[in-house]
Amino acid sequence: MKKVLVVWGITILFSLQGCAAVMASKQPSQKNLAVLDVGKPRSGVVAELGAPVISEAKEGERKEIYTFQQGYPKWAKVSRTFWHSAADVATLGLWEVIGSPTEVYFSGQQLSYEVVFDDQDKVKHTQLIKETADTETVIPKTGS
Repeated sequence: MKKVLVVWGITILFSLQGCAAVMASKQPSQKNLAVLDVGKPRSGVVAELGAPVISEAKEGERKEIYTFQQGYPKWAKVSRTFWHSAADVATLGLWEVIGSPTEVYFSGQQLSYEVVFDDQDKVKHTQLIKETADTETVIPKTGS
């Protein structure tokens, strides 16, 4: 009976290994926010940030809202994956108790931008929209 419990415990321990490392490798990639600079084409914005959640055209201008998960650069994802893998091996899988919740917490930042395009579909103006617990705050993007 003892041997069965030991084998069962080791099996569970090893089945948990790699969860935090896999989660780290699958975190969202960092978006290039330079596509929001004044004068950039709409096609570049859509290609980088995805389709807008809201789009309306009025008086020769187009106003759109883009919502996306701002992730991490490749080097950060690779180093986090390496760290979790090494910690898993060093602690025989016990690192998952800390590593997995950490990766859930650090899963990128949800951002929303309001982008106004001119009649030639070039960026005219952008604003970062940040939702807080009680209110919605609009923060103008620097240089716009």
